[in-house]
Amino acid sequence: MKLIQVIDKKTNDEFHKVCEIIYQSDTNYIPHIRQDLEKIFDASKNKLFRQGGELIRWILKDTNDNLIGRVAAFIHPKTSQSGKHKIGSMGFFECINNQEAAFMLFDASKKWLQDRKMEGMEGPVNFGERDQFWGLLVQNFDAQPSYGMNYNPSYYQDFFESYGFQNYFNQYVYWRNLDLPVQDVFIKKSNIIGQNPDFRVSNMQGIPLAKIAEYFLEVYNSAWGGHEGFKNMRLDQAKAIINSMKLIMDRDLLVFAFIKDVPVGFYLNIPELNEFFRHVNGNLNWIGKLKFFYHLKFAKRKTMLGIVFGVAREHQGKGIEGAMIKFAEDFIVSKKRYTETIITWVGDFNPKMLRVIENLGTKLYRTLVTYRIFFDSSIEFERHPVLGEKLLRNESTENETNAK
Repeated sequence: MKLIQVIDKKTNDEFHKVCEIIYQSDTNYIPHIRQDLEKIFDASKNKLFRQGGELIRWILKDTNDNLIGRVAAFIHPKTSQSGKHKIGSMGFFECINNQEAAFMLFDASKKWLQDRKMEGMEGPVNFGERDQFWGLLVQNFDAQPSYGMNYNPSYYQDFFESYGFQNYFNQYVYWRNLDLPVQDVFIKKSNIIGQNPDFRVSNMQGIPLAKIAEYFLEVYNSAWGGHEGFKNMRLDQAKAIINSMKLIMDRDLLVFAFIKDVPVGFYLNIPELNEFFRHVNGNLNWIGKLKFFYHLKFAKRKTMLGIVFGVAREHQGKGIEGAMIKFAEDFIVSKKRYTETIITWVGDFNPKMLRVIENLGTKLYRTLVTYRIFFDSSIEFERHPVLGEKLLRNESTENETNAK
């Protein structure tokens, strides 16, 4: 077997071609859009390179020059310096069912990261944000993947765990039949908050994108900014996120809650894009774009994808969550344009959000795992810290003090 670095058009084309070989008999597989991946690997388009990130890619061939695997290793400037240890990353891993080949790809990633003073490796993850290409699928290989979500053969799990990777956190994806009525608990909470004359819930029909970005920024920073390790978002970042949704946006699916016209919550969904991307074979060239927009306009839709749900911290637990969910039932489900919803992954380190989602009457649909391995086995492995754990410990200590 020979490992070849991706350095030119030929090796780059072969990097993408590996997937055609691995998934040639898998009817559920929908390839990632090649142009989406190219943006990640392009230093002129991915800001992480400018922030000090590094990336390398390899393909793997057998003795007969047949493609049998690929991988990327990278140093993510956001995660490599977080925590007590310097953690590098690997991702975009694909391999035939051959442990020796898989370990050769892992070893190459490990050595490259060690040479750059990394103490461990996380994977399979993205050289970008967590909302795409993150984690290894370990449960439910019998349905088509959602857009931007990793999908892989079941035997990959044994590769990672046999090599020594350990479960850093689970990523849970949920499914819900939209014909099921909203649970009573959400109706009751919706009725309570609805008695406030200053409170309202609305979709984003007729609202300019710039204003939607401002609403999004307000809620995001109120819910997460400066809390649990999240930085405040800037307006230009919010605009970039909303503008990136422009072509595929269904404004009925963008739900915001307001108090005195100040946004205090959002429940944001998009159509499941893989319902349309499955027709383009992973390539948004001009032919692919024509096919995509044709199906986006005319094809019957089935699934909406829940991408983010949040409420300003000072308003959490007051019924706003229930009011937005009830609004979705009244003004989205009633139109019968979508029959099911998939809620993109939530980490097991976020028990509060998991409770909200499970209370919706959802079913666990998929499980992915983010793995970590330390190169020095004497380093104690710790799983991802639970969000709010520090706050809960402080509250517990305060309660014990008061009791005394």
